[in-house]
Amino acid sequence: MSISPERETRELRLQQIRREAELRATSISKLLSTSQVDKRPSNGHALQDFEPAAYASAQTGYYGMPLLKTPSWTWEVPIYLFVGGAAGASAMLASVGKLTGADRDMIRDARWLAAIGAALSPPLLISDLGFPKRFLNMLRVFKVQSPMSVGSWTLVSFSSAAAASAVLTELERRRVLPRIPVLTDVAEIGAALTGLVLATYTGVLVGATAIPVWNAKVSLIPIHFATSGLSTAVSVLELRGHTSSALNKIGIGATVVETAIGASLELGKKPATEPLHHGPTGWTMRVAGLLSGPVPLALRLLSLTSSSRSARSVKLRKAAAISSIAGSLITRWAWVYAGRASSKDPKVPLQLPGPPRPDATQIPQDK
Repeated sequence: MSISPERETRELRLQQIRREAELRATSISKLLSTSQVDKRPSNGHALQDFEPAAYASAQTGYYGMPLLKTPSWTWEVPIYLFVGGAAGASAMLASVGKLTGADRDMIRDARWLAAIGAALSPPLLISDLGFPKRFLNMLRVFKVQSPMSVGSWTLVSFSSAAAASAVLTELERRRVLPRIPVLTDVAEIGAALTGLVLATYTGVLVGATAIPVWNAKVSLIPIHFATSGLSTAVSVLELRGHTSSALNKIGIGATVVETAIGASLELGKKPATEPLHHGPTGWTMRVAGLLSGPVPLALRLLSLTSSSRSARSVKLRKAAAISSIAGSLITRWAWVYAGRASSKDPKVPLQLPGPPRPDATQIPQDK
């Protein structure tokens, strides 16, 4: 692969800077090792523990400094990911329920669940940003290439459509206004479409970064978040008392996918995914996978041995719902903190193959 003259000049200069830093560090090391006097500068701090790094490598790190900036997300972000995913999935459930002739009370609760989640999501995001102006600034332009821009506009659109759908449904139900199917249908379709984007875009937003563990799973995280949000929406509706067999089947499908994702994460061990397998973040991800996949799946399958309205079946499904909700929330925390741990490890970025560099002998000497 050819290198442009400008880039070659920059590479030659970087090579020269690295060689000068290595020579300077070597000279300091020899001076400290041969000196017998107290190595103490004028500021009073001893130098006996000073060990200069000659070069950056996967073994020594980047001169003792972090290579990537650690995500500064606060506790609001995992909750926002959880609430937004559940709200988006609820809007889709409401739309599908209406098309299939599901129970009206279930559709109404799904719409209100989407509206409540839509109302909570912007304050959570603004709280993490620190100032409302920062959120408003993201709405000044729309960039398809920017997951943050697409997500901000999606959140605003979804909040408006979900609120309109829930309010219109309630007004029609209470006969405050005459039934206007066109307005209700448009709001519901808008909430379902933007809800689908909202349930998945957060995974794209997380994966479209330089953090190794997130970037390595850029295609898996959106599926994981969407499935987790769907499982949460189904679980909340079941805890509201809806015992439809269709809900249980959707829950079984979601937990099957969650189980498969958990197995994929556990078996797919790579240097970039080390935080998913070791340390506190690894165990957190395993607990989240267990609560989201195998446990609720087994409980839901056991509920099929009884009538859908029997007390035993209802108890099993509620237990599965509680497990799924807990697992979904922990999943968001696990991914966020796995990213923090990954950003502090310089080994993976420094092991990535870089562009071909010119020979150090070609470095021009200073005149």
